[in-house]
Amino acid sequence: MLPKTNADRLVMLSVQGQVAAPEHSGRHGFDAEGMPFLVPGTGGITYNVHIGDPAFGWEADHLEPSVSAIADQKDRNGGINGGFNFYACTGNEAKIITGDAKGATGVVIGHHGGGERVIIEFDEDAMEKMTLDDKILIKGYGQGLKFVDYPDIAVYNLDPRIIEKWGIRDKGDGIQVPVAALIPGELMGSGVGSTAMGRSDYDIMTADKKYIRELGIDKLRFGDFVAILNHDNRFGRSYRRGAVTIGIVIHGDCKWAGHGPGVTTLISSATPGRIEPIVSRDANIGKILGIGRFKGGSA
Repeated sequence: MLPKTNADRLVMLSVQGQVAAPEHSGRHGFDAEGMPFLVPGTGGITYNVHIGDPAFGWEADHLEPSVSAIADQKDRNGGINGGFNFYACTGNEAKIITGDAKGATGVVIGHHGGGERVIIEFDEDAMEKMTLDDKILIKGYGQGLKFVDYPDIAVYNLDPRIIEKWGIRDKGDGIQVPVAALIPGELMGSGVGSTAMGRSDYDIMTADKKYIRELGIDKLRFGDFVAILNHDNRFGRSYRRGAVTIGIVIHGDCKWAGHGPGVTTLISSATPGRIEPIVSRDANIGKILGIGRFKGGSA
C-alpha cells in the first residue's frame, strides 16, 4: 500500500536557470594521501556521463552527470539562485526553452552544494544541441511534502509523483524504501552540520578505499537511492543512533579529504524503525523513470 501524502496540497511553481559554466582554478589540489591532482571538476554539459553510470573511476573530481544548471552564477548564494535550488525537486520536469534544443525535457536529479547547482538528466540528442546560454524552465513541485500518517518523517526535495514508481510502501508503522546501498553514518563528511535541507548535498567519505570496497560503496551509480544509517536530516545533518536518512547520489567520487560521492537529502526520521531500507540494485531514479543509461531498458 502506498503511504498517504499531502500531494494534493502542494504548489507547483516555475523557476528558471541556465547551464552552469564550468569553473576551475587551473591549479593542483591535494588528495587525502597528500598527492597532487589536476583533473576536470564541476559544471557544464558532461556529454559522456549519465544517470546509471558509475560514480567512481572517472579522472575527475566532484563530477556532475549530464547537465549542471544554475540561476545566478555571480551570486550563487543569493535569493534567486537559492530559490532555483529549493524549488527544483528530484523527479521534476525540466524543459529547455531556448536554442536548438528548445522543447526537449529532462528530469531533475538533485542539488550540489558549494557550487549551488541543480543536476538535470537530459537525453544525449538534447545535450548535443545545447549551449551554455540555453535557458531551462523547471516546474518546481514537492517542497512541503508529508507522509500524513507519520509526522515524524521529514521529506525534502522530492516530487511525490515518483513515490509509486520508486516502490515506497506503507508497512503499518512506517515506510519501506528501496535503496541501492546502506551507508554507515560514520562515513558522512563534507556537509555534516548544515541546516540547508532544501538545497545542497553532503558527501560519503571515501579516503579508506579498503573499507569502501568491503561495503560495496565503490559500486554506487549516479542516481542511486541510498540509506544513510544513524543520520538525522530533519532539521540539519547530524549523527543520531537509530535515525535513517534516504538520499540520492548526485555527484561522483572526490579526491579531497572528507569528500566523496554527494547525496541530496530526500527523506529522514529519527524514530528507530520508522524508515525501513530495502536493498535493491534497481533503486535508481534512472531505472524507475527509464532515463539516462536505463532509457529503453538498455541498462
